[in-house]
Amino acid sequence: MQLKIGLLNDSFPPTIDGVANTVLNYAKSITAHHGEALVVTPKYPHVTDDYPFPVYRYHSIPIVGPLGYRAGNPFSPMTISELHAQGLDLLHVHSPFASSVLARQLVRPKKYRVPVVLTYHTKYEYDIQKFVKARHLQQVIKRFIRHNINLADEVWAVSQGAGESLRVMGYHGDFRVMPNGTDFAKGKAPAEEVDELRRIYNISPDDLVFLSVGRMMWYKNIKITLDALDIVRQAGIPFRVIFVGEGADRPAIEQYARSLGLSDRAIFTGAIYDREKVRAYFSLANLFLFPSTYDTSGLVVKEAAACSCPSLLVAGSCAAEGVIDNDTGLLAEESAESCAQRILAALREPGTLARIGRGAADRVYLSWDDAVAMAYKRYEEIIGSWPHPLPNLHKDW
Repeated sequence: MQLKIGLLNDSFPPTIDGVANTVLNYAKSITAHHGEALVVTPKYPHVTDDYPFPVYRYHSIPIVGPLGYRAGNPFSPMTISELHAQGLDLLHVHSPFASSVLARQLVRPKKYRVPVVLTYHTKYEYDIQKFVKARHLQQVIKRFIRHNINLADEVWAVSQGAGESLRVMGYHGDFRVMPNGTDFAKGKAPAEEVDELRRIYNISPDDLVFLSVGRMMWYKNIKITLDALDIVRQAGIPFRVIFVGEGADRPAIEQYARSLGLSDRAIFTGAIYDREKVRAYFSLANLFLFPSTYDTSGLVVKEAAACSCPSLLVAGSCAAEGVIDNDTGLLAEESAESCAQRILAALREPGTLARIGRGAADRVYLSWDDAVAMAYKRYEEIIGSWPHPLPNLHKDW
């Protein structure tokens, strides 16, 4: 079924985050294999969109903060009129903020009423608690988010853990898990690209290499990572560790690594936007360290799996969903001691990490094309049953 899908999100490249990456890959895969996609996102100055699909950018203002986000105006009559003219069959919203408000404006007139799907990506309760100190304001924000979620005809969560976050936010409607994928092809990066990294960092083929990829923020449990590595160091294990990513806590993280005596072993690359280079880092590493309990999807775990790199994860975390300990990953408790012991136990048996990496490639890896194919099939089912009621009964258009 040829459908024209509107993909609405509050961020999109040049802003780089997990949800922006999701929308980008949805649009690519829909366009290449299924139907048409239109990305709807706030306007950024001096940005030229050069994609195999159209991007509609609407008026926005900058948000104060270090991440460079912009807030779109979802009430613009011109925006609403121009989007009505696109003839969209379904709106897929990826943010319960401005994008949800815009979706509500678009489908309010009966003649433009089309199904609205919302994917819940983020544990907003963590962000609200961290950045909003006033309790009454926290509740106001939660009600606003919950209201926007309730207005969707169908709600998806990127993992079961993300669905549990929906419950914490006070949402009581139905949801279905629709997992994300990775844009990495299965298989390691070309050997010459990996060898180039070895040359740059003076890493021999026999060296043990750990890798961390993601935003350099303490809430990603980077302290647990560093403390676990310190325990491994004290056990007499030689290794190198590479941190790929940028973030407001990077200076403090580097200082803490120095205080542990890890300076000669740790490499901080900063942000890397070239996806093939990131793939080379995963192909270089023997073990990916990701003890985060904040992330709802753990896209990076699938990226590691694509390169046959096993992941160390916290048991019960969203990132660990579908991962089997000592088969497709290493699972530990949320402590440095537990993470270190899982690493040391794996290192005692030669070949263990390589074996687990192969298992991850076979059973954890999920491509974006396969993930979007599942989503598109559900789009077709929704359109096929429309305008009959969908599972989310909390609508108030």
